[in-house]
Amino acid sequence: MSKPVVAIVGRPNVGKSTLFNVLAGERISIVQDTPGVTRDRIYAEVSWLDYNFTLIDTGGIEPDSGDIILSQMREQAQIAIDTADVIIFITDVRQGLVDADQKVADMLRRSKKPIILAVNKVDDFKKYMPDVYEFYNLGIGDPVPVSAASRLGIGDLLDEVAKHFTQEMLEEAEDDRPRIAIVGKPNVGKSSLINKLTGENRVIVSDIAGTTRDAIDTDIKYNGREYVFIDTAGLRRKNKIKEELERYSIIRAVTAVERADVVIIVIDATEGVTEQDAKIAGIAHERGKGIIIAVNKWDAIEKDDKTIYKHTEKIRQILSFMPYAEILFISAKTGQRTGRIFETIDVVLENNSMRVATGVLNEIMAEAVAMQQPPTDKGKRLKLYYITQAAVKPPTFVIFVNDKNLMHFSYTRYLENKIREAFGFKGTSLKFIIRERKED
Repeated sequence: MSKPVVAIVGRPNVGKSTLFNVLAGERISIVQDTPGVTRDRIYAEVSWLDYNFTLIDTGGIEPDSGDIILSQMREQAQIAIDTADVIIFITDVRQGLVDADQKVADMLRRSKKPIILAVNKVDDFKKYMPDVYEFYNLGIGDPVPVSAASRLGIGDLLDEVAKHFTQEMLEEAEDDRPRIAIVGKPNVGKSSLINKLTGENRVIVSDIAGTTRDAIDTDIKYNGREYVFIDTAGLRRKNKIKEELERYSIIRAVTAVERADVVIIVIDATEGVTEQDAKIAGIAHERGKGIIIAVNKWDAIEKDDKTIYKHTEKIRQILSFMPYAEILFISAKTGQRTGRIFETIDVVLENNSMRVATGVLNEIMAEAVAMQQPPTDKGKRLKLYYITQAAVKPPTFVIFVNDKNLMHFSYTRYLENKIREAFGFKGTSLKFIIRERKED
């Protein structure tokens, strides 16, 4: 099901990060070592009432001088406009209404996107309400007084956000055409690849990193089947510093991955896998999407009989957390092997939705246990009672055991490998849930 995207925009020091963490339930600040679990807190999954949405923090701008702030604010507002369904524009009651707020409000208003105006740092409603009324001057609706630090008014703010979740935002769920997100760093050839697949110049292609303007959906029909390709955008301004560029392309990747069934991660063959590629791959892996790695610009590589093998090894080594990903070596420029993309997408879609009968799963598990005994700890041995598949997209398995703490990660990985040996599941991650069942 498609999830609406909500973006937070605002000047430095108005409390964006505090609000972001409060809405994300603080859990977003947990640091994990999985590539792709970003440490700079860009996005989070949020639930409110019956709604689930993706929250993005467009933050990261720091005051150097008034002009720089303003240009970065505009950039940030543009990111929100391009990617979000609903925008939370956060201001500061104590600093009052400033010029930068007015200018950004003008941009947001012209976007025709729903905007919720949050006035932060209202720790005492009686004391600050007269100051809140000043923000009516922005002309973007009723200001919602909140205090992110004291968690006041948060429910009212979320109620306002949820009012704007229209049926259209959720209707992608009704559309059963497979959605394919093409993600990757700026300038790796994402737009060229879509143009090659459609056979026409739909997307602006240029040598300047980040010339694609917005995330664009392209319908492509191949062998009688319809696909929707989601191209992730670059940036509007061409002179952004590297970290900003990376941060924003990751925000856009998150929103595209969220909507997709299969994610094609485009990597530049001349550069190899970069840290940013690993982050984007990690996001797709975390979300349990079908994954294809397209190594583009393969025509630009000098080759011998071991070149593909060496490149494959290197990719597998860096992206070791997703050994199941399918790898294709292509050239969007010459069209080399681009025809194989649709066949691979079909295989991955099928695997991501594959169901395995419970009886067969339990036979595989019994055989695996006979070949390698489960671990023990302080004389207590892990017993595996039963396995069943609970869901698809990604295929999710529930294993019932006598003691969850005895189920080491390595033994789960061993069982996963046995299931993959039997059924392949190429191109899709598998999820395992361990449940405890007391011995009779």
